[in-house]
Parts: sequence; structure tokens; C-alpha cells
Amino acid sequence: MNGAVEATNKNIKKIIQKMVVMYKYWHEILPYTLHGYRMTIRTSTRETPFSLVYGIVIVLAIEVEIPLLRVLADAELEDAELAAICYGQLYQKKIKRAFDKTVRPQVFHEENLVLKKILPTSEDHKGK
Repeated sequence: MNGAVEATNKNIKKIIQKMVVMYKYWHEILPYTLHGYRMTIRTSTRETPFSLVYGIVIVLAIEVEIPLLRVLADAELEDAELAAICYGQLYQKKIKRAFDKTVRPQVFHEENLVLKKILPTSEDHKGK
């Protein structure tokens, strides 16, 4: 699995652990957990994963009976996608700035001694 999937699974597991009283009933809570996770706004895109995938705003059943201002004021999908791309770029710049604060640039000259490590490469990738 890749890192994004593992991070998502970790977050879903934490949510289930907080919601379940007896762990053997986790399968009953899973649909509600996934629903809540999919309708949570992400910091990097400022959109919900559901709205980015399907192009509509996810609505709770209670919001169908009692419409909220958020539901009544529909934004166009193109604007949401553009905003998500912009917020994603801003988020990446923010992360880069935070990383660059901890990195000290080093200048090497011809007379300096440096450690050069040559890693072996293997043609056959044995693994999972």
C-alpha cells in the first residue's frame, strides 16, 4: 500500500476506536465512520473527498428535513475544484517552508572530504 492509503486507514481505525464500546461490534460502526470521514473537510484542499470525487456536496439525512444555509447556497463544481487546486498548492508551499526552516545549506569545495556511499542496485525486486 502507499502512504496515503495507510494514513487513511490509520485515521479510520482511530475513529472506530473512539466510537466502539466493545471492539467486536466495529463492523456495525464502519458505515457511519466512513460517512463521517468522507464528509470531513481536508486541510490541504479545503474540500471534502466526497465532493471532489462526485462533484456534489454530501448532505446528512437531518439536513434534508431541515435545510441549512450551506445546502441552500450551492457553489459550482468548477469553482470548488479550482479552489481545491489553489489550496493544495498553498498547502504544499506551507509544508515546504516548514521543512526548509530545518535544513541548513552546505557548500562543498574540491578540497573537502565527503562520504560517498554507493548503494547496490538489484534487478529482481523481491518483496510483497
